[in-house]
Amino acid sequence: MTANTGHRDPWENGSPVELRTARLLLRPWRASDLEPFAELNADPEVMEHFPAPLSREESDAFATATAEAIVRQGWGRWALEVSATGEFIGFTGLHRPAFEAHFTPAVEVAWRLGRRSWGKGYATEAAAAALDFAFDRLGLDEVVSFTATTNLRSRAVMERLGMTRDPAEDFDHPALPPGHRLRRHVLFRLPAAHRGPARRMAPTTSGAGSEDLG
Repeated sequence: MTANTGHRDPWENGSPVELRTARLLLRPWRASDLEPFAELNADPEVMEHFPAPLSREESDAFATATAEAIVRQGWGRWALEVSATGEFIGFTGLHRPAFEAHFTPAVEVAWRLGRRSWGKGYATEAAAAALDFAFDRLGLDEVVSFTATTNLRSRAVMERLGMTRDPAEDFDHPALPPGHRLRRHVLFRLPAAHRGPARRMAPTTSGAGSEDLG
C-alpha cells in the first residue's frame, strides 16, 4: 500500500488497540500470521461449518481485509495469540455483517481458532473480552452472533457468553443458495443490559468458529 492512498500498512501494527485476558492477547494482525492462518483455513475440520476450506490466496485476502478494517476503524476481528507462548491461534473480535437480514445493521462477535486450540476455553475467554470492548468502549446497545444450525460447538460458546436465541429469528444466510446444507442459521443476541453472564464467566471449552460468510 503506497503512501498516497491515505491508508496505513495493515502489517505495521496500525491499530493501537489490544485486548488482554488472563491467557490471551487480541492484537492487530502481522504478516507472520498469514502462514498459520492459511493452515487453519485449509483444515476441513475447522471449516466444517463453512462452504469450503480456503485456498492460500483466499486466506491471505481475508486476513488482509481484516487487518485493514482494524487500521481503518480501530477495532475488528483481532488476531488471537496465547500470551505465554506468543503462538498465533486464529482470530476473535467484532465485525459488521456485510449482508442484509432482519437483524442488520448489527455488530457481531466472531471467532475462528485452529483445531489444536479447541477445548481450552480460548474462544469463550477472548469473545468475552471483545464483548466488554463492544459495550464499554464502543457503547453498543447489543451484539449478535450467528452460525449454521449444525455448529453445536459455537452455539455452546454463545450460550456461555450469556447470549440468547429466539428460534423465530433463525434465518437463511443470503450468501448460500437454497438447499445448501449450511444455509439455515441460528441468531443469538446479547443486549448491553443483559451482559452480566459474559463478564462473570470462567473459561470452559471453546468452539470451532462463528462468523458471517460475507
